[in-house]
Amino acid sequence: MPRLMTAALLGALSLTACAQAPQPPVQDGAAAAPAAPQAAVRQIKAGVGATPDARARSAIAQLNPQAKVEYVGAAPLPGFREVIAGGQLLYISDDGRYLMQGTVLDLDQQQDLMQTSPALAGYRSKLIATIPHAERIVFAPPNAKYTVTVFTDIECGYCRKLHGEVGELNRLGIAVEYLAFPRMGLGSQDHKDMISVWCAPDRKRALTDAKAGKSIPSRDCKNPVTMEFDVGQRIGVSGTPAIYSAEGVQLGGYLPPAALKARLDELAAKAAPAAAAGAL
Repeated sequence: MPRLMTAALLGALSLTACAQAPQPPVQDGAAAAPAAPQAAVRQIKAGVGATPDARARSAIAQLNPQAKVEYVGAAPLPGFREVIAGGQLLYISDDGRYLMQGTVLDLDQQQDLMQTSPALAGYRSKLIATIPHAERIVFAPPNAKYTVTVFTDIECGYCRKLHGEVGELNRLGIAVEYLAFPRMGLGSQDHKDMISVWCAPDRKRALTDAKAGKSIPSRDCKNPVTMEFDVGQRIGVSGTPAIYSAEGVQLGGYLPPAALKARLDELAAKAAPAAAAGAL
């Protein structure tokens, strides 16, 4: 049981990204990213503590002592705490006995509570914000309406497909800010090649050439590749591309330009009433 639940903490894979290669603490799989698995509710050895928050932390520690609990708070599902551990969102019952991970649908609101968690989005956006703008590779139109952060790899087919559509994304008013996520792992040739991209005098050209399969000169310098990879792991990236809104909401895996624009429009429409209410 602990081994099973440790695996659950590593998150799920989807069909519109390239999975990260096997390496501790992440695992391989078929193509990967934001789609959650079917909801899983499992009985676990009850956590101990005087409060629901303490019991939730205790339950995670019993399942995986190495898992870092980043956040515990009240879940929108009555009787559960919302927990962020290892970049993944979990629900743990207030008595510390049950753990839930996956799709949790609010039938009234017609939304997945796991995918729309403000706590998880805020956690992600804060971590992403620690990466200086100068360390990103940015493809942006004038007066962009939206900005997305994309954890990318130069070998992944879906990453290459997305990059081939960056011009269309820019025409739709979407700026793309790339962060490095060498999915073959630190020390791999993939990692070294991404360092060469980030150390190039023209990073945008080097990234475009590398994603086109062209050979790029080997370079080394003080670079952010390992730092960006670490941030990606901490927010739960398991495959590339992994696309996030400015608010920290995971939008994809790969999405065609029109679908990505529609998703951003949808998020903006949902945020507008809340922003208006806050201004009153």
